[in-house]
Amino acid sequence: MTTSLTTFLTYDGQAEEAATLYTSLLGGTVRQTIRCPPGGPAPEGSVLSVTFELLGHSYIALNGGPTFEFGKGFSLMVQVETQSEIDRLWSALTENGGQEVQCGWLTDRFGVSWQIVPRQLGTMLGDSDRAKAGRAMQAMMGMKKLDLARLQAAFDGG
Repeated sequence: MTTSLTTFLTYDGQAEEAATLYTSLLGGTVRQTIRCPPGGPAPEGSVLSVTFELLGHSYIALNGGPTFEFGKGFSLMVQVETQSEIDRLWSALTENGGQEVQCGWLTDRFGVSWQIVPRQLGTMLGDSDRAKAGRAMQAMMGMKKLDLARLQAAFDGG
């Protein structure tokens, strides 16, 4: 018997649209689309679920209806290397109704929370020089979309 772990996301009719957006942004792959069979909870032939992969992780997006909502306590964190990657992902995930939150967090148009974070931030915040880490933390707390140059400057004392 093989054990696996898959993140399961439930949408109100946008599962295929969400999977298409996410895979286009992060170089993922749609593995399977299941259409509703006769007698199912949705019209026959409509998309029931989409199985996809992002950065080596498996996800299933289900069209479960309006009773399901995403909560703020769950997010997908993407760690990137450059400001251009932050900018690209931030722009794509906030367009068409997405919302900027704070400290690198946003909510996409489907209601899924994301963290778009420079990989270097973890090193800065975990630095043994607590003053440097504190300056980086304070800089981050004042941002919505993270600015890597400003974070580095604050960390360095500038």
